[in-house]
Amino acid sequence: MKLYLVRHGEAVDQSPDALRPLSECGIREVGDMAARLGACGVRVDRIWHSGKLRAEQTAGLLAKQLGKRRGIERIAGIAPMDPVEEFARDLDVWQEDTMVVGHMPFLARLVALLLCTTGNSEPVAFTTGAVACLQRTADDHWRLLWLLQPELCSGDST
Repeated sequence: MKLYLVRHGEAVDQSPDALRPLSECGIREVGDMAARLGACGVRVDRIWHSGKLRAEQTAGLLAKQLGKRRGIERIAGIAPMDPVEEFARDLDVWQEDTMVVGHMPFLARLVALLLCTTGNSEPVAFTTGAVACLQRTADDHWRLLWLLQPELCSGDST
């Protein structure tokens, strides 16, 4: 089972729109990321998002490319400040490759917990639109397989 953790794409500033949809740049970055992941053969069985507009939009763009069997779905418990321990415990029973579109600092804290780091360290740098792929091993531990940042998909690696 693979777990793909995605930070939503870049959102507009809160001042023009309190709902904070994806910006034009965010739409472009997530679209490029989705195309790259699809071309690399990434397929998921389900895509979950936090319910915030920017996460839902990101999930929708990714779903178009990744051959998911089910539609995108809003789930509780993955808001920016939600505790990660309960979500991590539930991972033990999943069998399907799953993509979760969420926010900082939740994603960084989840990766830190799954990779057995201590304290509030952030072992993965989640820029907006970034995707981390973790895999559960035969002995029920987690390992980071790869991390892809949007700038690597657009050809602009500055």
